[in-house]
Amino acid sequence: MNGDDPREDPRRRRVPPASGRPAVPPPGRPVPPPGRAMPPDPRYGRPPGNDRRPNPEDGPTVRYNPAPRRGASHVEPTQVLHRGNSGDQPLAYSQMPYEREKPRQPPPPPRREQVRHAPTQRPVPHHDALPPRRNPPPVVGGRQPQPPRRRRKRHPFRWFTVIVVLLIAGLIAAIVHLDNSLTRITALPSYSDRVSNTPGTNWLLVGSDGRGDLSTEQEQELATGGDTGPERTDTIMMVHIPSSGATTMVSLPRDSYVNIPGHGKDKLNASFALGGAPLLVQTVEEATGVRIDHYAQIGFGGFASVVDAIGGIEMCLDEPIVDPLAGLDLAAGCQKLSGPQALGFVRTRATPTADVDRMNRQRMFMAALLKKATGMGTLANPFALWPMATGVAGSLKVDDGDHIWNLAALGWAMRGDTVTTSVPIGGFDDTDVGNVLLWDKSKASGFFEALATDQQIPEELLTR
Repeated sequence: MNGDDPREDPRRRRVPPASGRPAVPPPGRPVPPPGRAMPPDPRYGRPPGNDRRPNPEDGPTVRYNPAPRRGASHVEPTQVLHRGNSGDQPLAYSQMPYEREKPRQPPPPPRREQVRHAPTQRPVPHHDALPPRRNPPPVVGGRQPQPPRRRRKRHPFRWFTVIVVLLIAGLIAAIVHLDNSLTRITALPSYSDRVSNTPGTNWLLVGSDGRGDLSTEQEQELATGGDTGPERTDTIMMVHIPSSGATTMVSLPRDSYVNIPGHGKDKLNASFALGGAPLLVQTVEEATGVRIDHYAQIGFGGFASVVDAIGGIEMCLDEPIVDPLAGLDLAAGCQKLSGPQALGFVRTRATPTADVDRMNRQRMFMAALLKKATGMGTLANPFALWPMATGVAGSLKVDDGDHIWNLAALGWAMRGDTVTTSVPIGGFDDTDVGNVLLWDKSKASGFFEALATDQQIPEELLTR
């Protein structure tokens, strides 16, 4: 039977409700989307191709039209569809025309919202604005002018460093030159039973009467008296630099009657004439019990040149001194002595006590000489320091192990207050070697014992 049989079970009929609400499809059938007809259901005898298309001329009733397929018109839910355009019998819900589903198109991609934030910034190197370009001046005489030179930066600290380095290099070169100017001899002996090392530093300073380095004119200027035989010593001094305390300078009279190793009893300066510096050092060590660490010797010419190099030495005399043999004629009072005058001053014996006065003048002059040589007026003046240093280095004879810095340490140690004294004297005596000076043995023993133990000499043993 056809699906529109009136005897059909009303429960199986699908008539759109007239209540105005859309018809409910049978169970298991999907709800068509709005505006699209439900596809036919094969359970009700309608083939899938038997579609009914609405005709706009038929009015509200939509019937099947075998004409070319057109899109179904929209049917309001309250309208009733009739068959064959007769309008007498409504259509079942399953007989309603439907529209084949169109293939679903993929949804369009979501539109991206326009970027509203600022684009990523990239670092841009900063460049100073270039100065405006100036046109070059017109060429005069066919020669292109040179561009202005770039001003160089000043580096004062660099120049200061260069100056300091040059000064240090110059000082080192000067020290090396002065050290090489020293005349070195073997002065410190090595013998059996030598005095052991004693604390402190001990120097033996010797002023010789050697004339071998003087010309005839210099001998006349210095009044040395010509050649007098073997070289002897006019001045012998021991300088003790303690570990702490004042430096002590001791005069050893050249006529001291002592034992000379291998030669018996004789004057002290005879040891220098018999065996040179080594025998003199050995004689002093055995007579005093003090070990000598350094040796320095200067001649007549060197002594006078050193005094002239520092501009002379000012001395104050209580009485005038006149000595034709020494070429000396000095008035009483303070005066500046030149090199030849200073040499005659430390050598003359034309005074009441002869050698004793001579030793006192030597110590007094040596103290004044070292004080001026190490003063700031000399050390800060290169025009006075360099001639003095070269004069000393060129005229001194030192031991093989001595250097210019050892001499500088000696001068620095004697720059302040220095205790000056001489060996305690016991008297004079005539012997087979002439008139000699005798030491006070009881006092001399304690005197040299204090030096050997690096102690200050007791005041009662000092000779002023």
